[in-house]
Amino acid sequence: MKRRELLRLLGGAAAAWPLAAHAQEAGRTYRLGSLHFSPRRAPNHVAVFDELRRQGFVAGQNLWVDERGYGLHVDQLAAHAAELVKASADVIYCGGDANVRAAQQATQTIPIVAASEDMVRSGFVRSLAKPGGNTTGVSILSPELDGKRQEILAEAVPGIRRMAALADSNTNSPDQLKALQEAARARGFELSIYRVASPEEIAGAIEAAQSSGAEALNVLASSLLYGNRQIVLARVAALRLPAIYQFPEVSEEGGLISYGPRLLQVYGETRPPDRGAVSRRQARRRAGRATEQIRARDQPENREIARHHGPDDHARPRRQGDRVNRRTDLAPFATAPCSLSASPRF
Repeated sequence: MKRRELLRLLGGAAAAWPLAAHAQEAGRTYRLGSLHFSPRRAPNHVAVFDELRRQGFVAGQNLWVDERGYGLHVDQLAAHAAELVKASADVIYCGGDANVRAAQQATQTIPIVAASEDMVRSGFVRSLAKPGGNTTGVSILSPELDGKRQEILAEAVPGIRRMAALADSNTNSPDQLKALQEAARARGFELSIYRVASPEEIAGAIEAAQSSGAEALNVLASSLLYGNRQIVLARVAALRLPAIYQFPEVSEEGGLISYGPRLLQVYGETRPPDRGAVSRRQARRRAGRATEQIRARDQPENREIARHHGPDDHARPRRQGDRVNRRTDLAPFATAPCSLSASPRF
């Protein structure tokens, strides 16, 4: 298959999906580089590689997969991105602002297919309609929901006076954090910000928040915080601190409340794993842009691949959902409003 086909599969130009069935290039092995905090076996990655395999890109046959690019620590990103450039990767596939930034700093020519909280706000692309450059992908736009999560958490803890926000120094901007604090003041409570830049800082930040009198914790949108959610879940459980999270999957793993798009919706599945058949449409979109950009590298006149995508190409999750984990010990929140104790709403 041509490089463009692999890019279409990784990034998601659905209209061009049928092209993936054509133009086999015998004997060619494509090199897929990765920059991810999450492990290779994470469900979102599994969905993408399942779709690649269905379309003829098979790891160990015509696709080389950068296994070392999964489960990275934030201080490994720059060095690994440089290694991928030296190895002449055909595409760099990454998720999270720090990861995308490392890829862009390493190369301006190798196509980058990314999932970011907000590709435009973070400066990775010029606009959703005309990204330009060598980067394309998905804008989750989850930071726009951090304020909504703050409102939901305040509703879950009536009479709250002090709330804490756990923020990623590499993702959450000062303007965003200031807006959250102003919104908190307008609702009559104080919001303290606790920034972390590495997994080692997470537990200490949560403990500091609880020690300072925080009655609840808003875990802000971040690939670092999601990738290390087990640290967060363990500390808030030990401290009996109510918390709200970015993805509904976290509530299914023991978190109290979550609000936002399903991660598997963003990367591959559009339905919860226990509710019927898996839809492959998002996996096709997610897998697809890399196909286009890989093939485009074989055609110099199409360097700025992202220019050819339409305004829907930086796909926005279309459904938001809130989920209350009824298995979590709710004793500390016995006064939570009935609207939050009801069945999950989607």
